Amino acid sequence: MTTLGKGRCWARTHPLAVDATLATVVLVCMVVGSFAEPYGEHGPTWGTRTPALPSLLLMALGALALCFRRRAPWTVLGATCAASLTELLTGEPRAPVVMCAVIALFTVAATTDRSTTWRIGLVTMTGLTGVAMLSGSLPWYAQENLGIFAWTGMAAAAGDAVRSRRAFVDAIRERAERAERTREEEARRRVAEERLRIARDLHDVVAHHIALVNVQAGVAAHVMDKRPDQAKEALSHVRDASRSALNELRATVGLLRQTGDPEAPTEPAPGLNRLEELVDTFRHAGLPVEVALGQVGLDLPAAVDLAAFRIIQEALTNVRKHAGPGAKAEVSVVRVGPNVEVTVIDDGGQGGQAGAEPNTDGGGHGLLGMRERVTALGGSCTAGPRYGGGFRVHAILPVITAKGGTA
Repeated sequence: MTTLGKGRCWARTHPLAVDATLATVVLVCMVVGSFAEPYGEHGPTWGTRTPALPSLLLMALGALALCFRRRAPWTVLGATCAASLTELLTGEPRAPVVMCAVIALFTVAATTDRSTTWRIGLVTMTGLTGVAMLSGSLPWYAQENLGIFAWTGMAAAAGDAVRSRRAFVDAIRERAERAERTREEEARRRVAEERLRIARDLHDVVAHHIALVNVQAGVAAHVMDKRPDQAKEALSHVRDASRSALNELRATVGLLRQTGDPEAPTEPAPGLNRLEELVDTFRHAGLPVEVALGQVGLDLPAAVDLAAFRIIQEALTNVRKHAGPGAKAEVSVVRVGPNVEVTVIDDGGQGGQAGAEPNTDGGGHGLLGMRERVTALGGSCTAGPRYGGGFRVHAILPVITAKGGTA
C-alpha cells in the first residue's frame, strides 16, 4: 500500500483527529489574518492592527466547534454562524471568524441532499452578507463583504459536488457488487439446472432400456426350453436395447466433454485390486503407508470398488500435501456386514499436528468430492482431526441395499 493509501486509511479510522487538525489550521489562518491590514500602500501589511480579546475568543470557539463538524454538522453550522454574526456586529477591527462558518456549511452540504443544500446555502450567504453590508463597520460595497458571499456560495457548491461524487462512486460500487452476486448466482443456477437435466436424461435412458432388457431377458428365460425361436427373438431385442442404451449414454456423456478433451480411456476403472500399486506410489514419494486389507471379497460392485479406491487415493494425497514432515499413514479396508468400511489415518508428522486437511468445517474440494461420492452410493463419510494429533477419514460404503440387491 502506498503512503497516500495509508494516509487515507488512517483518516477514515481517525475522523476526530482529522477534524481537530483542520480546526487548528483554520484557527491559525484566522489569527494570522486578523493581524493583517489588507489596504496597505504596497498591499497587505502586518503589525498595523491587533484583534481584540473578544475576537480571539470567538475565533477559538468557532475553531473548537469545527472539531465536531462530522458528528453534529447542523449544530456546528449554527454555532459558527452565531460566532460570525457576533463578530460582524461587534468586532473592530474585523476578524475572519466567518471562515469557520464556511467550513461548517461545506460539511452540511456534503452530508445532505441537493435541495436542502441550496436552501441552507442561500440562507447562510444572504444572512451573513446582509449583516456585514448593513451593520458592519466597512462600506457595504467593501470587498470583504463580497468575499463572504463568494466563499459561502463556493462552500455550498463544493459540498454538493463532493456529496454527488460520493453517491456516484457508491452507486458504481454497489452496481458492481450486485453484478458479481448476480453472475455467481446465475452460474450456480445454470450448473444446478444442467446437473438436473443430465441426471434426468441419464435416468430416462437407463430406466427405459434396462427395464426393456429385464423384460425381454425374462421372456427369453421363460420360453428358452419350449420355444427357442421366441427366446432368440427376445435376446435379439435385449441386444438392440442394450446397444441403444450404450449409444444414448455415450451421447449424453459426450455433452459433458469440451473441445480438446482427451478421448475416454479404454482401460478398466481402478479398484481395490490396484491398491498395492497405489500405495507404492506414495511410499516412493516418502510417505510410509501400512495397509490392512480384510476379506472384502472380489465381487464388489464396480461403483463401490471405484469409490473405495478414490477415497484412499484422495486421503493419502491430503496426508502427503498437508501433514507435517515424517508423517505416517495407515489404510484399512474391511467388510462389516452389508458394508465396506474404509479408514485412512495419519499421525500428523512431527509434533502430532493434524494436517491431512486444513479446513475441517466443510473441508476442501477433496473432502467434498469424497462426501459426494459416498453419498451417491447411500453411504456416509466423516473426516476430522484425531485425538492426540493427526487426521482420520472414515467412509462406510453399502454393498447390499435394503432390498437385498447390490449397490
